[in-house]
Amino acid sequence: MNPHRLKAYFLLFIVSVIWAIAGPIIKYTLGGIPPLLFLTYRFGLSTFISIICFFLFGFHFPKESKVRRELILYGLLTSTVSLGLLFFGLEETSVLDMSLITLISPLLITIAGVYFLKEHVTVREKIGMGIALAGTILTVIEPSRFSGNFLIFLYLLTTAWSAVLAKRLLRENVDPLSMSNFSFIIGFLTLLPFAVLKYPAGIIREISFPYHLGVVYMAILSGSMAYYLSNKAQKTIEIGEAAVFSYIYPLFSTPLAVVWLGEKITPIFILGAVIITIGVFIAEIKKKRYNSSV
Repeated sequence: MNPHRLKAYFLLFIVSVIWAIAGPIIKYTLGGIPPLLFLTYRFGLSTFISIICFFLFGFHFPKESKVRRELILYGLLTSTVSLGLLFFGLEETSVLDMSLITLISPLLITIAGVYFLKEHVTVREKIGMGIALAGTILTVIEPSRFSGNFLIFLYLLTTAWSAVLAKRLLRENVDPLSMSNFSFIIGFLTLLPFAVLKYPAGIIREISFPYHLGVVYMAILSGSMAYYLSNKAQKTIEIGEAAVFSYIYPLFSTPLAVVWLGEKITPIFILGAVIITIGVFIAEIKKKRYNSSV
């Protein structure tokens, strides 16, 4: 195997484990910090790290106006929009439902890759995607968690869009570290005014220590480190191939949700999981055979 591709796989596995654990940590931390304050605090820490990185390594802002616009859009989608949807969604739903719904993320990113980047999808993959989407819809419309599940689904759509933008920016040789750091700064600047208006000064000091740890994990490991490694890895492989690693998420998030957070597995969850798994299997098994033959 190509050593560059192997390194990309290794980096994406690390990122997948970090982001899989992030779901339960977000849910736990939301018990002590509301979403808007959580996001602003998290982006504030990431911005501090980003500024240090800019001083150490420099900031490589693209010269072309089109690339600059795409970088700004990428930063907005990756930070304020996508993570806003995720955090507010998780406030209203369970980690189990989130883990199940995110199983369709690679398929959505593959579709985005086909539409925007002209990547190939077979008829069998389309059938599998349709089945998986049906299982996702079944999970999303669960009455008691519909609003939260719907926000999680919108988060996946936004993530797919930002994945396409990331690939375009990487093709234009935009530095992966600058991409991730720039997105955190945009997230902080766009959310800070709303947080200042909503919360009194000094509210951070009232937060219990365990919740601070949750914010630190999201800012440093799930934020600065994971986004940089993800962007670096995607310079070598296709976005659809990179997205497959998100299938690892439930292997870590589901046990934590049940054991640590005490969440319950419902009949709708089981039915949705079966349907989505069948669809994902049909879509991905064909891709695996195709890739092994080329």
